[in-house]
Amino acid sequence: MNQPPLDQERLRALNTAGTISYVLHLIVAIGALVPGGQMGPLLLIVALVIDLVKRPEAEGSWHASHFRWRIRTVVIAALLYAVTAPLWFLFIFPGWIAWGLISIWFLYRIVSGMVRMNQGLAMEFAA
Repeated sequence: MNQPPLDQERLRALNTAGTISYVLHLIVAIGALVPGGQMGPLLLIVALVIDLVKRPEAEGSWHASHFRWRIRTVVIAALLYAVTAPLWFLFIFPGWIAWGLISIWFLYRIVSGMVRMNQGLAMEFAA
């Protein structure tokens, strides 16, 4: 599907939506690493909904890669948390380590995405 070139106003709107989404993801990522600081899945769901709703508007722009990046990050993290959840019931310490590592990975992806978006760069690397 051919999209018309994005005007500056639309690019600003995409940047605003992306910034809001990244900030919400960042709050969740930091909260996941701070004991008792979990902000709950609500903020993550809000960010994911923003990304899913705004993603079609980003088609044909460098912002599209950021929407894809954030959506994939949430989906992969959710799968990793689900797969490692039994560790909490069987062995608490390995569960804590697994979730800590997943949370660090999640934080890395969010920060690297934010930095690249603020530089006006697409997310060029896979997944």
